[in-house]
Amino acid sequence: MNSAMQCSWKAVILLALLSIAIQYTAIRTFTAKPFQMCPVTVSNPLNCGMLWQDAVDSSFDQRICDDFLYFTSNVSRKTHVLILATTRSGSSFVGQLFNQHQDVFYLFEPLYHVQTTLLPRLSHSRTAGDTRVMLGASRDLLRSLYDCDLYFLESYIKPQPANHSTDKLFRRGASKALCSLPVCDAFSPGELNIDEGECVKRCGGLNMTLASDACRERRHVAIKTVRIPEVSDLRALVEDPRLNLKVIQLVRDPRGILASRIETFRDTYRLWRIWRATGRRPYNMDLTQLTMVCEDFLGSVTTGLSRPPWLKGRYMLVRYEDLARNPLQKTKEIYEYLGLIMDKNVGDWIQNNTRGSNDLSAKHKYGTVRDSAANAESWRLKLSYDMVDYTQTVCQQVLQELGYKTVSSPEELKNLSLTLIEDKTFLPFL
Repeated sequence: MNSAMQCSWKAVILLALLSIAIQYTAIRTFTAKPFQMCPVTVSNPLNCGMLWQDAVDSSFDQRICDDFLYFTSNVSRKTHVLILATTRSGSSFVGQLFNQHQDVFYLFEPLYHVQTTLLPRLSHSRTAGDTRVMLGASRDLLRSLYDCDLYFLESYIKPQPANHSTDKLFRRGASKALCSLPVCDAFSPGELNIDEGECVKRCGGLNMTLASDACRERRHVAIKTVRIPEVSDLRALVEDPRLNLKVIQLVRDPRGILASRIETFRDTYRLWRIWRATGRRPYNMDLTQLTMVCEDFLGSVTTGLSRPPWLKGRYMLVRYEDLARNPLQKTKEIYEYLGLIMDKNVGDWIQNNTRGSNDLSAKHKYGTVRDSAANAESWRLKLSYDMVDYTQTVCQQVLQELGYKTVSSPEELKNLSLTLIEDKTFLPFL
């Protein structure tokens, strides 16, 4: 009886492993290092001796088995978080919600280096070829970074790091893990609020070997990016069994995004400022700077909210406005979706960075210190009614889908006592 039971559970385990292997072969992977399961031959599931004999065949490659053992331990050990956003949607703020966590290794926009290397003259207009090139390289790099292989990033940093050391990593100081031990010893372990500029100044060049070690020491990895258009572009990574990837899609009212970009990227959005100042829309404006945001949002949100099987347990939609109005509660919901405990550092950071400030850091274009509730609809004082009306026309479908109300007059636009944010709940796809 005992012998039969042992045979049964061993057969079940090996059949489960075989099932995973079969599923994985259907997934298109984007990594330079091929992944293979340790071979398991199930010639007769009733013969336990044969099962184990075939599985431990002396000819299989030890290196491949090491890969498999890493896969099984990695799934149980790490949660991989991707913040999927667009420029000026509040993604730097959301990134800090993970950067402040002592068990999270956080990277700020590593795909910046892919873009500047492969498409150095990339504008807001993009061709299908550009997109394919960017996405292939980006997925490849993301897979390596979640594996804590930061050496792979060196291929895209210019000039290329010498002896695995560089001072050219984009926004290195935005990652606490890269400004503290073992990567940098310039600050005391108890120093919680490390200024980004001070980190770059005092820590010197970034040792990529130490950075990789720091990544492996942390229990989870979080990456923020504004360079992936839609969640469907991440399917290969979501379905990769080596990863435990969970996507947080951050969205914001397109009218708010436009107002923020006009203020932040003054040269790129110069014609929009002329429109706002004169009331006349320049004939040569690049309107794709706005329409592309709405198209990407609509495509991605439609996919996410349709709840395809491959996104089950892997997708959460977050409106920036909900986070701005109730940052602590919304952050708790995000951590609950991820299955992680929100530590005290995160709560303290929220309390210190969402109440407004006259400090210069609050006015920095990539800063995260602000009166978050007041900022949620501040765009209404920065755009002309004509610009808002145009945005509502070209983005009508996504505004409706995400629960943003439209205005029909200049007076309604400026009436801040009337909120334009519907009370709409987007539950995580669990």
